[in-house]
Amino acid sequence: QVQLVESGGGLVQPGGSLRLSCAASGIIFSSNFMGWSRQAPGKQREFIAGISSGGNPNYADSVKGRFTISRDNAKNMVYLQMNSLNPEDTAVYYCYAAGRPERGKGTLVTVSL
Repeated sequence: QVQLVESGGGLVQPGGSLRLSCAASGIIFSSNFMGWSRQAPGKQREFIAGISSGGNPNYADSVKGRFTISRDNAKNMVYLQMNSLNPEDTAVYYCYAAGRPERGKGTLVTVSL
């Protein structure tokens, strides 16, 4: 059974930083492309960042230069370092494994004064 558990969200002021974590189980993590998506209130879920099994990242234009995705294959973890946050980044953030339908419950990030 595939499980994805996100953590690290919270309330942060504009310009601040957060680091999200995702613990994956039930998959051969090291061979999976992993990614992060987010869903803001009233909007569709959107791709944010992905990282190949070999560690090559890619990002949506909206977060390029501010967010950094990384992975630790030994721990079955994927991370999202988010810097220079702004209110438009407020959303529930989800991690996913490419090709798998399972999703975690997400972690809420709120950027506000």
